[in-house]
Amino acid sequence: MLIEAGFDIAFECPVPTPMLLQLSVHPSRDADLLMPDRIVSDPPLPMRDYLDHFGNRVTRVEVPAGLVTFSGSSENLCQIVR
Repeated sequence: MLIEAGFDIAFECPVPTPMLLQLSVHPSRDADLLMPDRIVSDPPLPMRDYLDHFGNRVTRVEVPAGLVTFSGSSENLCQIVR
């Protein structure tokens, strides 16, 4: 069975704003992904990932004032074997 996971989310910030995003597939499921999990921003912004104390992938980004959009890969398919 294939499961598609993805998102499109937008924020409008009045001032530059640091953000912590928890939008990624849990690292324990990385082997099930057919394509690597990645977050894309518009405008393009530098992002850093780290694992929190619970093993979740967290993405840190500083967004400029104005509208910023984040999206998950539309090619992000997960294969579940029963």
